[in-house]
Amino acid sequence: MWSLVKNKIIEKLFFLLENYRERKIYADKKSIPFKAVGSHFNIGNDYRISGSKYISIGNNFWCLNRLRLEAIDHYNHDNFSPEVIIGDHVNMNNDVHIACINRIEIGDHCLLASRIYISDHDHGAFTKESLRTAPNKRPLISKGPVIIKDHVWIGEGAVILANVTIGENAIIAANAVVTKDVPPNCIVAGVPAKIIKRIEND
Repeated sequence: MWSLVKNKIIEKLFFLLENYRERKIYADKKSIPFKAVGSHFNIGNDYRISGSKYISIGNNFWCLNRLRLEAIDHYNHDNFSPEVIIGDHVNMNNDVHIACINRIEIGDHCLLASRIYISDHDHGAFTKESLRTAPNKRPLISKGPVIIKDHVWIGEGAVILANVTIGENAIIAANAVVTKDVPPNCIVAGVPAKIIKRIEND
């Protein structure tokens, strides 16, 4: 009898401890000082978020593990005014990396698969003078913002580079490297990404 009671007490203690741990993790995540964050904010483990005061996230944000979200306001001797805006109902899988010194905007109802890289900048320009400097010592340069409109689906391993606008309902195929604007209602694939299918509006 005592053995049964003891087991029940141990089970209850483990339940309370696990519940406390999960609630603490949730509270820690909710305490990230974003510029703005909506309701139902869910993020996995092992995330790295820097420059959170420049980041706004809408309602029903859901992300799995190892998110790396960077709004960089200072690098070497340069200062920046980054802005990251993530809309409502955005879902991200594992290992998404978003790096911003200018502006990155993700619209509503977007879906991002795993191992995606989105950046609005480069380490230096591709010139003789720049190549004489080690890559980590070159200044960060943005050619323009990244704007991802509503209902965009970005496939596994895709890369989205600076000065790109992705139109509504576009699909970015797995491992595509997007270097130019993508019109609405298109599928793009390849390196660099090109249109492989388009649905015309009626």
